[in-house]
Amino acid sequence: MIKIRAITDVAHADGRRIPGPLPVVSPLAQPPLMAPSLLILTDFFLAANRALDYATNLAGPLGARLVLLHVRRDSILDPEMFTGELSNLNKEAVALALSSITSNLSVPVVAEVGHGRVAYAVADAVSRHHPTLVVLGRPNTEATPDELVSTTALDMLRTAPYPMLVVPHTMPTTKPPRRVLLAVDGEPFSLGQHAGAIRHLLAALHAEVTVLHVTEKSAAAESAAAALEMVQRTGLTTDLVSPVRTLSMTAPAPAEAILQVARPADYDLVVLIARPRSFLGELFHHSVTAQVLLHSAVPVLVLPAV
Repeated sequence: MIKIRAITDVAHADGRRIPGPLPVVSPLAQPPLMAPSLLILTDFFLAANRALDYATNLAGPLGARLVLLHVRRDSILDPEMFTGELSNLNKEAVALALSSITSNLSVPVVAEVGHGRVAYAVADAVSRHHPTLVVLGRPNTEATPDELVSTTALDMLRTAPYPMLVVPHTMPTTKPPRRVLLAVDGEPFSLGQHAGAIRHLLAALHAEVTVLHVTEKSAAAESAAAALEMVQRTGLTTDLVSPVRTLSMTAPAPAEAILQVARPADYDLVVLIARPRSFLGELFHHSVTAQVLLHSAVPVLVLPAV
């Protein structure tokens, strides 16, 4: 049976909708024991459908259920409220669309409807379902300058950081990824409570992981070895069957180097470790995280460091 749950914001006295308090997703919080889940955002457009297909195929190896979330972006605080780019379906049409989608899925699924800004609705769903990942599609923004792009993924990272898988609308296949490129900056990092779930994800996919370290100085074997050691300390590669490969590159622009390496012919997924400084502040759109998210030809898994 499909469950469609409505999540509402706080109604102001003059009729305006104001998002309720943003649920805090604490890295120290211990989620209750439950079957793993994947939270998928949908607006019923092409990119969202591609992400749903991808998540459905990913759920199989993980033994996960899906949580399908549609957010009616009717908040006056939404920066895209008046651009005409948002789905404008009424309540009945949304329920019908969700029912149609979920009835054709081959994995367990629950559907929910939220209102207002996406980041608030996602944070609320995360606080209740504790998904392994939040999955969303990346629409076509190639004709828009990066400085003008304010995508859902970037907004979510700034508002409520959580492991996020972004699937480009141009993906030629939605089969589960296996060839994984893990890009690191050479500095120690921790994933907090999410380390175990991501380790299980990589193991369940039988991932073949390559650790990429991009440096502005001359590449050396020592650089690659140090990067691999930092990854191993997190435990992410503990349960992998295939040996972890390393790759070190010298490049003045790390994002361009990552995009150059992460070609569909060689890799199925690129993983980024996003530090708070990379998704906070006015220069966010110039960060490595943002550049790879906006332009990668393969899905991007962003893991916020703590």
